[in-house]
Amino acid sequence: MATETTSAAEASAPGMPQLDVTTFGNQIFWLLLALVAIYFVLSRVALPRIAAILAERQGTITNDIAAAEDLKAKAEEAEAAYDKALADARAEAQRISAETKATIQADLDVAIAKADAEIAAKAAESEKAIAEIRAGAMEAVTEVAKNTAQEIVAVLGGKADAKSITSAVTARMKG
Repeated sequence: MATETTSAAEASAPGMPQLDVTTFGNQIFWLLLALVAIYFVLSRVALPRIAAILAERQGTITNDIAAAEDLKAKAEEAEAAYDKALADARAEAQRISAETKATIQADLDVAIAKADAEIAAKAAESEKAIAEIRAGAMEAVTEVAKNTAQEIVAVLGGKADAKSITSAVTARMKG
């Protein structure tokens, strides 16, 4: 019979004990007690740790930003120094190039002047040789003309002396 009363009480009780109005007071007490305990644990242990981690993270971020700005400034200085060194190197290269061109041009001018002098000397020698050859040719032509004129006179049956043939050939050669 005891089992029957228990079964009958269970059958008449609501399905969820949390919804039983008779236990609401106890449930609210334990709920408030659990919330207060959670609040104290969170406020005394967890939240200070989280706040410390967030503050540390913010400090790290701030330090990293400052370091990045310093590195950026150094990089800009290095870039400016690089640009200056590059411009100086280009100017130096142009100066060296100009000096080299001037040196080469001076050497070339000296070589050209030397070559011109050699050419002028060889041209003078050649003209002198040509003049000698012309003089020798004129003498040879004069000699041949004299011999030919003497032979022609002899073949024609006349007798001419060397002086008259020489004066006739010389007069004819002059013009």
